[in-house]
Amino acid sequence: MYLGTPEVAVPPLRALHAAGFDIALVITGPDKRRGRGKALGPSPVKSAAGQLGLTVTDTLAEATEVGADLGVVVAYGRIIPTAILERLPMVNLHFSILPRWRGAAPVERAILAGDTQTGVCLMGVAPELDAGAIHRCDVVSIGDDETLNELRGRLVELGASLLVEELTNGLADGQDQCGEVTYAAKIEPEEHRLDVTLPARQLHRVVRLGRAWCTFRNKRLKILSARVVDRSSPAAVEPGTLDSTVVVTGDGLLELIEVQPEGRKPMTAAAWLNGVQPAPGERLG
Repeated sequence: MYLGTPEVAVPPLRALHAAGFDIALVITGPDKRRGRGKALGPSPVKSAAGQLGLTVTDTLAEATEVGADLGVVVAYGRIIPTAILERLPMVNLHFSILPRWRGAAPVERAILAGDTQTGVCLMGVAPELDAGAIHRCDVVSIGDDETLNELRGRLVELGASLLVEELTNGLADGQDQCGEVTYAAKIEPEEHRLDVTLPARQLHRVVRLGRAWCTFRNKRLKILSARVVDRSSPAAVEPGTLDSTVVVTGDGLLELIEVQPEGRKPMTAAAWLNGVQPAPGERLG
């Protein structure tokens, strides 16, 4: 049996199906209003399961009614009651090196914290959040400029292979988690706003998540890509000041590469500057 909802849960589902595992039931989130037209539509996992000819439900109680031997959980997004876990053992694919970054946004928090490594853990599902015993954990390095989408894509593909290998070969004995526990809370909208008084490297991490923004002339400016400039901020220059495509920050310089002004399409930072013609000393906010 398979439990998952968002797009990241689709590759492991397809990998299990391709490997010949008998998936008795797929449980996912209910249909929601999606897209600009807000038409009612299925979750990515429901769409994929339908294409594979698998039985799908959004009713968690059905987990114990199909005679499954094991439940596989990937980004399901709902707490599984102890009463169900007592009747059906489950494993969960989690994208961090547990016990660091238990919770909803482990990849995002790893990037924001400046972690140099993350990984994929296959663990038993326990009543406490992401606290189950570890069957296997593979570690990967995080690139200095790697975006959230790039890193998450790598982790999902690694996780899909790991899952198939472990279930094919038989699960290794679970080992208790060791080390300091940290929690990866969901990213709040305000965390995408760039505070130019912060260091350039910290701002760059926010940009790497996607949806980063600041303001210019009281309008929102999305920062789609940027890079840290390897030199110090000039003395006595206010954070946010523009020097061509380079922004002075609280510590260091951030070069804008691609931006999207409010109400317009994405463009290079150079093209945007040619259009707005900042006055000397004009700043991002």
